[in-house]
Amino acid sequence: MKTIELRDGTEMPALGLGTWKSEAGEVYGAVRAALECGYRHIDCAAIYLNEEDVGRALSDAFAAGDVERESIWITSKLWNDSHAPKDVQPALETSLRKLRLDYLDLYLIHWPVALRRGTLLPRTPEEFIPLSELPLASTWEAMLQVSGAGLARQVGVSNFNPLKIDRIRTATGETPAVNQVELNPYLQQNDLLAACKEMGVAVTAYSPLGSPDSAAMMGRQDDLLLTENPTIVQIAEARGATPGQVLISWALHRGTSVIPKSVNPGRIAENLAAADLELTPDDMRAIAALDRNARFVDGRFWFLGETYSPTTLWDE
Repeated sequence: MKTIELRDGTEMPALGLGTWKSEAGEVYGAVRAALECGYRHIDCAAIYLNEEDVGRALSDAFAAGDVERESIWITSKLWNDSHAPKDVQPALETSLRKLRLDYLDLYLIHWPVALRRGTLLPRTPEEFIPLSELPLASTWEAMLQVSGAGLARQVGVSNFNPLKIDRIRTATGETPAVNQVELNPYLQQNDLLAACKEMGVAVTAYSPLGSPDSAAMMGRQDDLLLTENPTIVQIAEARGATPGQVLISWALHRGTSVIPKSVNPGRIAENLAAADLELTPDDMRAIAALDRNARFVDGRFWFLGETYSPTTLWDE
């Protein structure tokens, strides 16, 4: 299993199973299948509303002797309604209880967006909290405290741009271990990758195969099917691989970890095999030419009212 070395020398498995949009009734089987075929990294989040089923799968896998707790990496994420420092540890403890774990390997601030307590997805502008009222640095300080207490071995962020990372590390003196962001050939984020590397922040790629169903969920019509892109298809045919495997391998070749989602056991195993797929420099150059700076997950669900905007979310 390939790994990514974090700043302190910790090794994180480079290829994990994503569980976003995995239904509670399906994710149990997906996690069991993933662990049985060799995955050692499971990516979770409170907002995915399936952590109890993930926890049941983990518990059963431990009991069956499929894996030991110390051999796997479990990530979860703090939801936006728990950014207040007093809410961070209770939120983490809730995830631990659902996952049936004593600690997380990695805990992330899911978005640089604060919501009123109890808000899952906002429906009115009043459900947002401005960052001037609840700064990210205060949330980050609380994240550092739960790490110090041993509840999370590493802490990091998700969907943060380099400016936001720099602000919280300047305020606290501590740099996130990981930044999990959307990365795929249509959104290559080369400047973000370079900045994170300079700061010593590892990067995890979500939506590595794109996320066309997210476009529908957000009310967009997108012509962005990565797995049907002629360049990707051509490389896949030349390498005896699937388009999905090419996209996962591309992410690994860039030095990021990657968390493709599937609930199909055959596809889960197929995705894992992408770790052994070698792409040539010509392949990498051809894929580099596909960049559109186009987000599948553009964050528009945060743009009710004037508290958050595309500029404040992605650029400031």
